[in-house]
Amino acid sequence: MDYAYFANLQQEFTLPEKGILSRVLHKDQKVNITLFGFAAGEELSAHSAPTPAVLYFIEGLAQVQLGADIVEAQPGSFVYMPPMLSHGISAKTAVRMLLVQMKD
Repeated sequence: MDYAYFANLQQEFTLPEKGILSRVLHKDQKVNITLFGFAAGEELSAHSAPTPAVLYFIEGLAQVQLGADIVEAQPGSFVYMPPMLSHGISAKTAVRMLLVQMKD
């Protein structure tokens, strides 16, 4: 059985001082799991994806656009997004976030 184990996602990489960093933790035919690090002030502009996805915020503060809504994310915040929902992220502080994309 193939599995991925990470003892502490906060230690997988140092948060960037500039830009956005991503690291694929696992990818197969059913799921793509990526760890993101955002420097404070960085933004991922609104976009959509053809698959359902989950965002889980590990550290930091961000504003998340979900369709016409804006929500405040903090450590422990969880977001489920159905396919094609327009979404974007604005990091207010340095942010570490897990993205889980599910495939059909």
